[in-house]
Amino acid sequence: MAEPVDDHFVAALRACGGTESRAHGDSAPFAPGSTMTVAEALDIFDAQLGSRHLDLAARELRAEGKGYYTIGSSGHEGNAAVAAACRPTDPALLHYRSGGFFLARAQQVEGSDPLRDVLAGIVAATGEPISGGRHKVFGRHDLAVIPQTSTIASHLPRAVGVALCIERGPTITGTSPWPRDAIAVCSFGDASANHSTAVGAINTAIHTGFQDVDMPILFVCEDNGIGISTRTPQGWIRTAYGDRAGLTYFTADGSDLAAAFETSRAAVDWARTHRRPAFLHLRTVRLMGHAGSDYERAYRSTRDITEDYDRDPVLATALHLVAHGHRSAADVLAMYESKRTTVANLAKEVADLPQLADRAAVTEPLTSARRDAITASRTAGYEQRRGLTLAQSINDALGQILARHDGAMVFGEDVARKGGVYGVTRGLQKKFGVARVFDTLLDEQAILGLALGAGLSGLLPVAEIQYLAYVHNAADQIRGEGATLQFFANRQYRNPGIVRIAGYGYQKGFGGHFHNDNSVAALLDIPGIVVASPAHPDDAGPMLTACAEATAASGMPCIYLEPIALYHTKDLFADGDGRWLSGGDTTIHAEIGTARTHRAGRDLTILTFGNGVPMSLRAAQLLQHDHDIDATVVDLRWLAPLPVEDILREAATTGRVLVVDETRRSGGVGQSIVTLLVENGFRGAIARVASADSFIPLGDAALEVLLKESEIVDAARAVCDRA
Repeated sequence: MAEPVDDHFVAALRACGGTESRAHGDSAPFAPGSTMTVAEALDIFDAQLGSRHLDLAARELRAEGKGYYTIGSSGHEGNAAVAAACRPTDPALLHYRSGGFFLARAQQVEGSDPLRDVLAGIVAATGEPISGGRHKVFGRHDLAVIPQTSTIASHLPRAVGVALCIERGPTITGTSPWPRDAIAVCSFGDASANHSTAVGAINTAIHTGFQDVDMPILFVCEDNGIGISTRTPQGWIRTAYGDRAGLTYFTADGSDLAAAFETSRAAVDWARTHRRPAFLHLRTVRLMGHAGSDYERAYRSTRDITEDYDRDPVLATALHLVAHGHRSAADVLAMYESKRTTVANLAKEVADLPQLADRAAVTEPLTSARRDAITASRTAGYEQRRGLTLAQSINDALGQILARHDGAMVFGEDVARKGGVYGVTRGLQKKFGVARVFDTLLDEQAILGLALGAGLSGLLPVAEIQYLAYVHNAADQIRGEGATLQFFANRQYRNPGIVRIAGYGYQKGFGGHFHNDNSVAALLDIPGIVVASPAHPDDAGPMLTACAEATAASGMPCIYLEPIALYHTKDLFADGDGRWLSGGDTTIHAEIGTARTHRAGRDLTILTFGNGVPMSLRAAQLLQHDHDIDATVVDLRWLAPLPVEDILREAATTGRVLVVDETRRSGGVGQSIVTLLVENGFRGAIARVASADSFIPLGDAALEVLLKESEIVDAARAVCDRA
C-alpha cells in the first residue's frame, strides 16, 4: 500500500542525482558550528529511518489483518535527537509518537532489538518484551523507558513524581533505580498540553522548584499543530509555556536535526545541572494522519497535507547529508531502502507469532499480583494498643509502617504540620521528619502522580486524599496509570503505594456532599487494585499494615477508605460503654479478602461494611430484644477483593441474608454482593437496604437520603418473615 510521504521521500532523493563522494570524514561536524559529528548524526538518522519504516509496516500489517495499531511517529522523528542528548539511565515516559526517541535510546544500550520489539507490539505478540502482547507501547526496563498507554497527558503527574524522587529516594533509603544526577524525561503532544493533567503536572513541577526543592524534569512538547482534527492555535504553546517563571523554555525545529540536537542538549544539561524543570518545545509535523483509520482529507485540504511533506524531518536529515557532502543521494537512498527491507522482513517474522489466547494468560499480571498481595498480607502483624479510636489506630499504624519501611512516606494536603483535617496524621512529621511526612499542594492529580512516581522509584508512598469526593477529580491516575502499569508492563514496572481516602457519610449534616460522599463504585470497577474499608479500630491498624506489606511485595496499589464519622467514635450502644475502641495489647493480622464476624446469630446474616457495621450491630441488638431475631453481623472489611468464602459461609449458616449498604442503591457495593450470592447458588432469602440515589445535602436533610438504622430493622424483619 503506497504512502505519498514515502513516495515523496524517494522522489526527492532521486532528484538530487549523482553519486557524489564524501567531502568530510564522519568525525567532522554535521553542520557548521554543531557539536554533533556526522557519525552521531548518522546514528540518529538510523533511528529516524527505523521509526518511519515501522509506521509504514504497521499500515501494511493492518491492511493484511495482522496488525492492530497504526498511530505512528511520522513527522516527529526529530525526537530521536532528544534521546541522543539524554543518558540511557534517565527515566523516560514517552508520548505515543516518540518512536524515534525509543529507537535512539535503544542504540545506547546493548541487548535490545527495538524494531522487532515495536513490531511485536503492533501484532500483539506474546513475545513483545514489555507488555507481553497486551498493548503496543514504547517501553523496556533495561532502557529505563516506562510504558505509557495514555492518549492524553495523564502520565505527566507520574513523571513529576519520578523527578521528585530521583534525589529524595536516596536521601530516604540510600538506594534508587535512577542515578542521583538523572533527569526525568516526559514527552507529550501540543493538544495534550491543554489537558488538566499536563497543566497541573507542569504547575506542580514549577511549584516544587519555587520552594527550592529539586525537580529535575524535561517536559518535551512535540507540537505538530493539530489534535486529531482540531487545530492548535499558532503560537499557543509558546504563549502558554514560553514565559513561565520557574520553567526554562527551549524551542527547536524538529525537522532541523542539528538545531534539535543542540537545543535538546542545552535543555537536558540545564535540567541536569540546575535540578529544575525545563520545557522543550519541539516543533514537528504530523504525517500520514492521526492513524491508519483516519481519513485526513475530511478535515484538511490536499494542499495543506502535501505542503507538509517538505517539512518531513527524515527527508530534511537526508537532504542535509547530501547537501553537505556527508553522503551521496544514492548512499542515503540505499540506507532508506535497506531499512525498509529490514523492517519488512521482521514484520513477516512477527506477523504470525503467538498471541494471548485465553483469559488466564491475559489477566496473569493482575492475578499474580493479587496472589502476591494476599500472601504478603498474611504475614503483616500490627502491634495493637488498647483503647484507641479508629483515627488513633490509623495514626499508630502509619507510625509502625514508617518505622518498619525505610522508604515509606506520608503526604497529602494538610497531613504534616496540621496533622490532617481530623488529626489522623498528627505528630508523624515531628517523629519521622519533613522528608518522610510532608504537605503537598492542593491538586489530587499531583498527589496521586507523586505516589505513582515514588512507587516506581523504590519508595512506599502513603498518599492522602482529603475526601472521597475529591478522588473523582483524579480517578484516572488510579485507573489509567497506577492500576494499569503492571498489566501493560507484565509486572516489570510496578506502582506500590497506599491511597488513604476519608469518606462516606453520617457526619450529622456537616459539610454537604463533598464531605459526605458515599460513591465508591468507580473504584470497585478498576482491576488491579485492593480496596480496604475498615470500620472498627481493631481492624483499622491491622488492615493498613496489611496494605503496606501487600503493596510492597506485589506492587499492587491499595485504596484505604476511612469512615470519617467513625474517626473519633468511642461508644457503640450507650454513652461511655467504650465498645468502639481497640481491644487488648496484642499482634493482629488482617488478611486481604477476609471478613470479620462481630456477632454470631441463628436467624439472619447481615453483611455490611463501614458505617453500616455499628448501625447493624445496634439494629441486631434491637432485633434480638424486641423481635426475637438473632442476627449475625459480618463486616466485609475488604471491598476488593471481596471476602467471597466468608460471605458464602456466613450466608449458608442462617439461610437468610440482609445486605446493609451505605452507598447508593444504583451502583452500590450491595449489588455486587447480591450478585455474588446468586451466582454461587445461594437459595435462601436475600434483601438489600441502601442509601438513596442522591447527593448528600447540608444539614439534617442528609438523614433523609442516607440509610437509617430503622430501615435495617424493618428490612431484617421482612426478610425473616419471607423465609
